[in-house]
Amino acid sequence: MYSKVLLLSLLAAAASAQNAARAGKFLVEHPTLLNLGFEWSIEGDANRNATVAVEFRPVGETSWREALPLVRIGGEKVYRRAENLDYTVPDGFAGSILNLQPGVEYECRFRMSDPDGVTGEAERTVRVRTRTEPQPYRGGRTLHVYPPDYQGQRVEPSFTGVLQAYYGAGLGDWNVVWERRAQPGDTLLVHAGLYKPERTNYVDPMMAPFDGTMWLTLKGAPDKPITIKAAGDGEVIFDGAGNHTLFNVMASAHHIFDGLTFRNTDVAIFAGQKGAMGAVGLTVKNCRFEGIGFGVWTEYAGSRDFYIADNLFLGRDDRFRMIGWGGGRWASPGAYGSHLVVSYYAIKVYGPGHVIAHNAIAYFHDALGISTYGTPEPDPELQPSSIDIYNNDFHLSNDDFLETDGGVHNIRVFNNRGVNAAQGGYSSQPVFGGPVYFYRNILYNVPTGVAFKFSAKPAGLFVYHNTLIGEQTVRDPYSNAHFRNNLFLGRDTPGRGVMTWANATATYSTDYNGYRPNRGVSAQFNWLAPKPGLTIYEPKPEDWASYPTLAAFREATGQEKHGLEVDFDIFEQLAPPDPSKRHAVYHSMDLNFRLKPRGKAVDAGVRIPTVNDDFTGRAPDLGALEVGRPDPKWGPRWLTWSPFYR
Repeated sequence: MYSKVLLLSLLAAAASAQNAARAGKFLVEHPTLLNLGFEWSIEGDANRNATVAVEFRPVGETSWREALPLVRIGGEKVYRRAENLDYTVPDGFAGSILNLQPGVEYECRFRMSDPDGVTGEAERTVRVRTRTEPQPYRGGRTLHVYPPDYQGQRVEPSFTGVLQAYYGAGLGDWNVVWERRAQPGDTLLVHAGLYKPERTNYVDPMMAPFDGTMWLTLKGAPDKPITIKAAGDGEVIFDGAGNHTLFNVMASAHHIFDGLTFRNTDVAIFAGQKGAMGAVGLTVKNCRFEGIGFGVWTEYAGSRDFYIADNLFLGRDDRFRMIGWGGGRWASPGAYGSHLVVSYYAIKVYGPGHVIAHNAIAYFHDALGISTYGTPEPDPELQPSSIDIYNNDFHLSNDDFLETDGGVHNIRVFNNRGVNAAQGGYSSQPVFGGPVYFYRNILYNVPTGVAFKFSAKPAGLFVYHNTLIGEQTVRDPYSNAHFRNNLFLGRDTPGRGVMTWANATATYSTDYNGYRPNRGVSAQFNWLAPKPGLTIYEPKPEDWASYPTLAAFREATGQEKHGLEVDFDIFEQLAPPDPSKRHAVYHSMDLNFRLKPRGKAVDAGVRIPTVNDDFTGRAPDLGALEVGRPDPKWGPRWLTWSPFYR
């Protein structure tokens, strides 16, 4: 009897040891202008009931504010067999303090707790300063750049073409003789005109013979960047004359491109090759890209802290009809013939700390994204974490608006607007643990029914306050997904339900969302969730359940206790896209996503700290736009007219 009691006691002690959390390394991710990200590794907590509460305050203030708790991650399977991808998320916590102010130092406090006990340092307090928008150094030299055909009076010191000012480069064989290199803090002030490399000209005055590519390899400093900026005396146009790459900056550090036009090239700015090298601290702002295949592109894990903002990207894809793609050649024969990908991405990045904001993007295969990449590098400094994508305006993508594919931790996607995507809206294909925060985004006209492309078994998805005119039909299981305060409005697509949840694990939740069911469909709400203690990554047909109404779904699952069924009368004036018009193109200036002040969706949400603290009524409204608050500024802040054709 005594030995049996002793055995049970030992087993209980072992179970308690496995369930107790052991705090490990605490990591502050790269700050951005508006958000801060954190990671905290742990061991133990086998029953996953540990939590981390978060508070913050600007340094010098006395009152603490509540932030979202860190997210418990670990054990989720992320895989895609066709590419041999197979990853298990390490145990820990990750999360963000959202919607801060630029250039402010914050005191951030984290408290780990566990009913089974915590060993190690259970409380951490750190000070972190948010970044500010990169600016030219005021104390540096100004080097005046003129086009080859310029005949007027010059301001000295003056140079013909960028490379002469940047390197002191010469002509012909002498174009790689760099004896007068620009210094950190210098500004190349580029005067109006056409800068067009003649790559077949041995003595090309732009100093880029054979390939027409301008390689920029110098190193600025965070406080002394090298700036290439329009002088303000007219448009500065860099024309690639049909070449492959116009600027290659993959070996550079802390460069600013400001107010320039790039056109007629496959890749306007190439900033990093996987496994080779990539740029650091690249800024591209207030620029115009037109007739290009790719805007700004890096695949390198060590690329970090980009700021890509207030730019206009116009690709070469069809401007008047939405066609999409399919098949082995990324081409889809349809009513208007074959469509090939002639413009791929406007922006594609990898690595930590990037800010991609206030861009307007149209006529690309994909608007912008994180590189799919594959298994993340083990070094956090080489992972795509702490990335902000906000206030961008997307129009007419032949695949997706925005892809967080390949992201690891603290990807923040907010205040974006997307109209017309042939294949999908906002994508996580996959995310390696998360969290990825999708909040206050708008989507309209995605015929496939893929509002969120949660595919390749992503983990850590937080979906808050989005307005989605279209269905959610993806059935590939995902982990640790949570939905709050969203609007999903079906457009009466024949045979399609309005909502699908595909939960691979027991960590999930959905509540306070509004749905407009499609008429004439019985399988309206589709649900996958494993039984306790199990996971479902490869579901069988019998694992799925379908419900005709939200009430039936609520009764069967216990989810959506506060959810609502709504219709288009919740908006001031908005009609759905016509599902019978496969290639139709709609325009954002014709669409009003604002809610009626007394409509069903007003005051129907729940408070989410740092996400909707500024709500105006008794409770937050559903969807992306709060009644009584101004609409976000989508796209470049300097742009006062719509760049998208009717």
